[in-house]
Amino acid sequence: MALQLPGSLTPSKVSTFKECALAFRLSAIDKVPEPTNLQAFKGTVVHRALELLMWEEQPGARTPATAQEKLDRAVGELIAGDEGSSLGLEGAGLEQFVADARQLVGNYFVLEDPNKVRVMGTELRMQVDIGPVLDGAQGHGGGRLRLRGIIDRLEMDDNGDLIVTDYKTGRAPGQSHEQSRLGGVHFYAFLCEQVLGRRPARVQLFHLREPLAICTTPSDQSITGLERQATAIWAAVKRSCLLEDFRPKPGPLCDWCGYHAYCPAKGGNLALLSPPAADGAAVSVAVSSPTLGSSPTLGSSATLGCAGATVAPSPLLPFTAAG
Repeated sequence: MALQLPGSLTPSKVSTFKECALAFRLSAIDKVPEPTNLQAFKGTVVHRALELLMWEEQPGARTPATAQEKLDRAVGELIAGDEGSSLGLEGAGLEQFVADARQLVGNYFVLEDPNKVRVMGTELRMQVDIGPVLDGAQGHGGGRLRLRGIIDRLEMDDNGDLIVTDYKTGRAPGQSHEQSRLGGVHFYAFLCEQVLGRRPARVQLFHLREPLAICTTPSDQSITGLERQATAIWAAVKRSCLLEDFRPKPGPLCDWCGYHAYCPAKGGNLALLSPPAADGAAVSVAVSSPTLGSSPTLGSSATLGCAGATVAPSPLLPFTAAG
């Protein structure tokens, strides 16, 4: 019996499939939750703090002190949630966690002056269906490949061009791996072009640990290459689902993987899996544009979909989605 296809591809899913097909299956198809990771949770907290800073504060008020206040708020919001509670952070451990997060937030100000940033949106969810509609296909997109992602920040520069920014809290890659890490932001550039009808003039990764900014300009070649790569990976995923063949790829990343119990390469057993959860073929596509000055609630985001839809006119989004 063939495995059920996942409902979509995201930058992280693409990366996971290339790194380890079995990890992709366990995450995207079998929906096996990974144990909460301290570093990943720290990234969530720092992202939340910067989201609050950029969205709630007007230019001129985005100071380092205000950013630290937003971090305190983010810690308070998230540490009480299921993910934060599972880490059992308290006492000296919590103090060390917060101190490191403060360093990351402070490093952001080395990379740019946030008061010069004209924010269009934060934590923007975008999705688009690509490829031909298949005859008789059921579910979302008529059987087409759905690409989706969450953009940390979308802004407009003085020339009216779009800029996509992605925050990273882990170590920056070596020079030989820079282009592979930029694949995610090129993915977001493709989504912007498809959904908003505008290709970003620049995409940038802000590595807060170093701190280091890696910037590039999307081109016809990078956009076309991204679409071809996503289509090829989707074909490989479909083939693997049909054959039920998702093989582990042992390597250095195994040390960070939470799926050892199911991985034959680590002495695990796939038979421990429960039946895969339904991915839900029918996915509603909400189309909206954010309103500057409104406070983002925890877990909320604007959603922009492209399936013959048009973004409502807004002074923040002075263009419409491509149909």
